Amino acid sequence: MSMKFRAHETFFIRKGWLSKGMRCVKNKPDVFIDRTENPMDVLGIGSNMVKALRYWLQAVGLTTEPTSGRREQTFTELGQKVFEKDLYIEEFGTLLLLQYRLASNRDLATAWYFFFNEFSMSEFSKEDFVDALVNNIKMADDGGEYALRSLNDDFTCIVNTYVPRYKTNPDKVLPENNIDCPLGELGLIDILSKKKKTYKKSCPAAKAIDPWVAMAVIADNAEDRKEIPLNELLMAPCNIGRVFNLDSVVMLDVLYRIEEMGLIKINRTAGLDVINILKDLTFNQCVDEYYASISGNGEKTDE
Repeated sequence: MSMKFRAHETFFIRKGWLSKGMRCVKNKPDVFIDRTENPMDVLGIGSNMVKALRYWLQAVGLTTEPTSGRREQTFTELGQKVFEKDLYIEEFGTLLLLQYRLASNRDLATAWYFFFNEFSMSEFSKEDFVDALVNNIKMADDGGEYALRSLNDDFTCIVNTYVPRYKTNPDKVLPENNIDCPLGELGLIDILSKKKKTYKKSCPAAKAIDPWVAMAVIADNAEDRKEIPLNELLMAPCNIGRVFNLDSVVMLDVLYRIEEMGLIKINRTAGLDVINILKDLTFNQCVDEYYASISGNGEKTDE
């Protein structure tokens, strides 16, 4: 395992970036490393933004590049599906899938991984988060060196990723200055007190979480097991409770909707509190079903 901080050059994901990045990677896998054509010209953004976009495409699981040799980007399976089905990233379910990949990406997005999976405070300040992250790095086998400034910058970037600008600076938001991060739509962080600069994790509404997307995450973490404790779904790193900030009530609502589709059975008898997975499904199959359900050529799962 490795850890990575501040690889985003302080730039959070801007609206339109990921689709532009995917289109360029599709046309020109070496867009970020080509010596003959300047990536700034191809992408139409400044050099630090180019580095940030190259990073973000990988951090949210859309592309991958080899660690050595010619570092061209290729689509992941998820990236290929998003490119074909939702290139402009307009579907809420697509945002949830990217959130899952980002929040479970300990190697590339260590601060995000820590924030969603290991940081237990529901109300916090920058200091609270950075102190906890510093302690976490010290205890990790692979902690290595880091600059405190990088951790502070990561916190700022996390806030900018999930808190829309109209909440942070309502006076300064002009419609043409639309530089919000698309992941802000998920509503996973809110401002607690502007004056004290404190924030809180917030839980999305159950109906916002598409059952196929939730099932994709559950299947990805199940590793062929057919019985998963509810507590694991809620508390284990990278599972639905953690990556989507769900509380137990909302999570059960989501699980009941998956149960109605015949994919799982919730078993709460004799103190078991588990789900039984009834259909063998992989992450990618669930993603396919999700896109089929919203385009109308699959089973319609959610009216």
